Amino acid sequence: MSLFLGVLSHFSRAYRWKFMLEPLGYKPKFLNSAMAVIIAYLVNLGIPRAGELSRAAALAEYENVPFEKGFGTIVAERVADVLMYVLCIFLAFLAQYDLIKNEITSRFPENPIYTIVVVVSLGVGFYLFFQSIKKSQKPFFTKLRSFLSGLIVGIKSILTMQKKWAFLGHTIFIWAMYILMLYVAKFAIPETANLSINAVLISFVIGTFSYAATNGGVGAYPIAIQQALLLYGISNAGGTSFGWIMWSSQTLMVLVFGGLSFLFLPIYNKSIRHR
Repeated sequence: MSLFLGVLSHFSRAYRWKFMLEPLGYKPKFLNSAMAVIIAYLVNLGIPRAGELSRAAALAEYENVPFEKGFGTIVAERVADVLMYVLCIFLAFLAQYDLIKNEITSRFPENPIYTIVVVVSLGVGFYLFFQSIKKSQKPFFTKLRSFLSGLIVGIKSILTMQKKWAFLGHTIFIWAMYILMLYVAKFAIPETANLSINAVLISFVIGTFSYAATNGGVGAYPIAIQQALLLYGISNAGGTSFGWIMWSSQTLMVLVFGGLSFLFLPIYNKSIRHR
């Protein structure tokens, strides 16, 4: 059931893509979009963030969508996904406010002066960092400014598209499926079967961050899930098992469907051209 929900999220992501491409004058076939999406996940397992490039390249090859335009729509999609992830973090914080507050405050030093010094230092550090982004001509900061500029353009394109409510509906559906993937999988292990939706939401937020911070979550995802479930009294063995079940099943799904898409994408388009 968890894998089925994952497939639905991929299909919804492929269908959502057309709402970004139609205003540009392109109407790619759904199968091409779906295979491009799953290939992107596969490529990301090997080279982080390269999947977006392969996704745009696939549409350029088989649907004649200019690479830069296809990639621009993907950046806009990622803006929506980042906003949804922030919303999930906010909901998790509201749902488990007391638990999170206790975890954070327990790590603060007892002397309030140290806490003030830490907070002020972080504030000054963030200020200096953003000033560096604005003024520095180093390649890293130049790319970062370009990325942030692309995010702003992406947000504007989402707000001005004709079918923005359909786009929003698919975005909510995609992220709901992500959370439900964890929720239904918890019944695979007796120790996690009684976890609340709040616990699942916290695990999802932490687990998703490990995916973003590593190469496909390899090694990090099970540990992140295990650490999250420790907050709810789940043993190391139970939490790690749940994390490995989720990571291995999702990775296997990407490997199988991504590999098949790599093989079938050129065959499918060749057969269409010969009709």
